[in-house]
Amino acid sequence: MKAMVIDRYGKNVPLRLMERPTPIVGEYEVLVEIHAASINPVDFKIRDGIVRLLAKYEFPLTLGNDFSGTIIQVGSKVTKFSIGDAVFGRPRKTRIGTFAEMVAVHEDDIALKPGNLSFEEAASIPLVGLTTIQAFEMMGLKAGQKVFIPAGSGGVGTFAIQLAKEMGVFVATTVSEKGYDLVKSLGADVIVNYKKESFAEILKDYDAVFDTVGKDTLVKSFEILKPLGKIVSIAALPDAKFARKENLGLFRMILFSLVNLKTASLEKKYNVEYLYHFMKPSGKQLTFIKGLIEQGKIIPVIDRVYPFVDTQEALDYVETGRAKGKVIVRIK
Repeated sequence: MKAMVIDRYGKNVPLRLMERPTPIVGEYEVLVEIHAASINPVDFKIRDGIVRLLAKYEFPLTLGNDFSGTIIQVGSKVTKFSIGDAVFGRPRKTRIGTFAEMVAVHEDDIALKPGNLSFEEAASIPLVGLTTIQAFEMMGLKAGQKVFIPAGSGGVGTFAIQLAKEMGVFVATTVSEKGYDLVKSLGADVIVNYKKESFAEILKDYDAVFDTVGKDTLVKSFEILKPLGKIVSIAALPDAKFARKENLGLFRMILFSLVNLKTASLEKKYNVEYLYHFMKPSGKQLTFIKGLIEQGKIIPVIDRVYPFVDTQEALDYVETGRAKGKVIVRIK
């Protein structure tokens, strides 16, 4: 099969198209012929070696972390799916590689594709959808509360705003002038132009922050929370709590504690809680998302669709930070 691979870690290491063996299908796995995959920030974080302490990979490495496609083979103990099923999903971290013609994935990590979406639209959903649901669960977010979701016009932001509004949550976000109409149409209640205004001077007494940006945005987010509020970040660095929860060992627990000294200090200063989130696959949660989509409560937001041969160009575009919604690679 054809796949887009990198040969080593490093910023701006180019993808190259090469032939790779067809994935071996385990007894609880299915082989999916991929129709489309989406670009996610985790793809260039893996390429750059940023997540090496969380996951180790061998080279050449096929990138890509979510997909939609059709099942063409099932393992001997698969009970949930059949050959010919149209599915979407996010492989577990040991089985990534969706910038390819095929992927082997555990049956627990996929769901039937929403019937009202194209394969390209469906491919935009798994990673951002699962990330958002799990982050909201970590926050304990519920109706009547207020959440700040920076970068609302991005891939995660566009999904998160819609889900929060479906839950009855008040939403504030940041965008440039170009993203204003988009996030307004998704239901954002307060929209801050980050190029002209400081959200920390406008927003007060929020229950939670879903940090998709990190850096200065994360630091300023502590200022807008109520006491006992929560920040869940997918853009900053893991902390000691995450290492302990994931059983990453004493070395990484100490290391993550040291690199997060400033965050820990801000937690104490503002009496709030910081949590790092690294999303886990879940076919059960994807099935829940499928229901919301088929009811018209979540609508995919897609910026551009690239052909498979232009996967590198698609990756470069997402890395600029200018995409409004998701960027898709059409593989079949």
